[in-house]
Amino acid sequence: MIVLLTGATGFIGSHVAHELVRRGHEVHVSTRPGSDRRRLADIDGKLTFHEGAMDNLPIEPDAVVHMAWYAVPGKYLPALENHDCLAASRRLLAKMKGRAVFAGTCFEFDLTEKPLREDSPTKPSTRYAECKDALRREVELRPNSAWVRYFYQYGPWEDPRRLVPAVITQQLRGEPSKVTPGLQRADYLHVEDVASATVSVLESGVQGPVNIGSGEAPSVKEIVSAIAELGGRPDLIQWGAFPQRPGEPMLIRADNTKLRSTGWIPKYDLADGLRQTFNWWRSNTK
Repeated sequence: MIVLLTGATGFIGSHVAHELVRRGHEVHVSTRPGSDRRRLADIDGKLTFHEGAMDNLPIEPDAVVHMAWYAVPGKYLPALENHDCLAASRRLLAKMKGRAVFAGTCFEFDLTEKPLREDSPTKPSTRYAECKDALRREVELRPNSAWVRYFYQYGPWEDPRRLVPAVITQQLRGEPSKVTPGLQRADYLHVEDVASATVSVLESGVQGPVNIGSGEAPSVKEIVSAIAELGGRPDLIQWGAFPQRPGEPMLIRADNTKLRSTGWIPKYDLADGLRQTFNWWRSNTK
């Protein structure tokens, strides 16, 4: 299959690129001029790069996997750039002729629902989620299209400001980790499994929204404690140094029945995934 992938230099997108290559697809990637390609260095020669805007359609592919979006940690949820991303995504959708797989988010949902099914009601509370939810409604109306809703991810090449890599690197450097009491529970899935799930949806032909999650919801305390055990410095964890954010959902978990209907099976459980991730950061932290 000839696949055009946007957002290939990003955290999830780069792993999707690797998975597409691994499965033998002809992969074209649309990137901005000057994009950082470090995450793709090991497969650079197996990709065809096209520089241009995120709504660029330089070829007529069999399918488009659209991952590109503004996602700077700490800034993206209220950012006005979300409107630009929505507009460009709409232009891309209008140009396409083949299969479309577009990336969404669990934050489209009314997060009081438990567990979250594809048909659970939406109630976006940020500009980012509002724009994603608006695009989701348009993708659902298009034939031969899927909307992959991502929950939480971790793994190699994640932005170091996020929870898992932050605690890992603090363990490696002997620095304290200031965290909440850790009572909130969320659906975390290793990014390689996120990527394989995305490509399984692409290849299966399944339509409409598909939750991309583990179906489980460990607590932040379980995750951070497991990392501290790997690092051997549980004394560095400062529980309750930050208060629980008011109104923060205490449980976010995916019903992944539809995803599993594609034949997808995760490679990692949480313990193995955190161990693999810890070892990657140990090898890549100066």
